[in-house]
Amino acid sequence: MGFLGHIVSAEGVSVDPAKIEAIRDWPRPSSATEIRSFLGLAGYYRRFVKGFATMAQPMTKLTGKDVPFVWSAECEESFSQLKEMLTTTPVLALPEPGKPYMVYTDASGIGLGCVLMQEGRVIAYASRQWQGSERNRPTHDLELGAVIFALKIWRSYLLGETVQVFTDHKSLQHIFTQPMMNARQTRWVEFLADYQVSINYHPGKANLVADALSRRRYDSAVERDVESLVGEISTLRLCAISQEPLGLEAVDQADLLSRIRVAQQSDQSLLDATRVTGSEYEVSANGTILVRGRVCVPKDVELRHQILGEAHEQVFHSSGSDQDVP
Repeated sequence: MGFLGHIVSAEGVSVDPAKIEAIRDWPRPSSATEIRSFLGLAGYYRRFVKGFATMAQPMTKLTGKDVPFVWSAECEESFSQLKEMLTTTPVLALPEPGKPYMVYTDASGIGLGCVLMQEGRVIAYASRQWQGSERNRPTHDLELGAVIFALKIWRSYLLGETVQVFTDHKSLQHIFTQPMMNARQTRWVEFLADYQVSINYHPGKANLVADALSRRRYDSAVERDVESLVGEISTLRLCAISQEPLGLEAVDQADLLSRIRVAQQSDQSLLDATRVTGSEYEVSANGTILVRGRVCVPKDVELRHQILGEAHEQVFHSSGSDQDVP
C-alpha cells in the first residue's frame, strides 16, 4: 500500500520506487539554495540510508552562512552516492513491542551512525555530524555519545523494552562500573539508567548490518515521474497526522521539515541546548530538534521569513486576516 511516499506491506516499510526514482535524474545543484532543496527531499527518506549525515557532509558545508559555493569532487561524489542509495534502499521492518531490540552504534571523526534492529531485521537508521567542540572529545566520549543519541531518538521504541547495544569500542561495556568519570559521562550514565540496556562489544557489527541489508534490496527498475513527485510533495500536508506537530497548518511540510532539519545543524546554540540534561529540547527519531514536542525553527532569517510567508499565503488561510501581524 502506498502512503506518503512509502510502501507499507506485511514485510515492512520501504521507499515508493515510483516516487524516489525521480531523484536519480536530479540535476547537479548550482547554488546553496538548490543544495538545500535536494537535501530537503533526500532527508525525507534519511532513515532508509545508513550514514546519511556523513554522506551528505560535503554538500552540507556549502549551505553554511557566507560559505562560497565551490562544487568539489567530494561534493560530486556525495551527490552521486546519495542519489544511488536513495534508489536502492532496503525494506525496513516494523517494530514489534515486547521483543528485544538491538542497537548498533559507531562514531568517527566526522560523526556518528546507528542502526536499530529486531530479530536481525533493520527498523531504522540514524546519523548526524559532530558540531564544533564535539570533534575534540576523546574517542570514549564520542562512542558513548553515539549510544546516547540512539537511545534518545528511538526512546519511544526502546523505553521499557529489553535493549542490547553493540559497539566496537571495547571499554564501553564496562561503563557502569567505570571508577572515574567526567561530568559528561556521569550525566550520560544517569540517562542510561532509564533503560533496560546492556552494552556489548562486537567488532564485527558492520558485517551483521551488511548481511541484513543484502537480504532486503529493492528493484529500482521503475518508471520515472518527476512531475508526479514534485506535485505530491508540494501539496503534502502532514500536520493532521504527523507525530511531530509543527504548529503550522498548510505549509509544504514534507519538504519544509527537511529544510528546517538541515538548518538546525548550522545553529550551534540549538545543538548545544539538546545536550543539556533535563532540557526541553530533544532530537526526534528522524533527527529533527523539538522543543516541548514541537519542531524548533533555527536562527535562520531566510527560513523564518519563508515559513511566515507560506503560513500567511496557505490555502486554509482565513480570508479575513489579510493584514500583517505587527
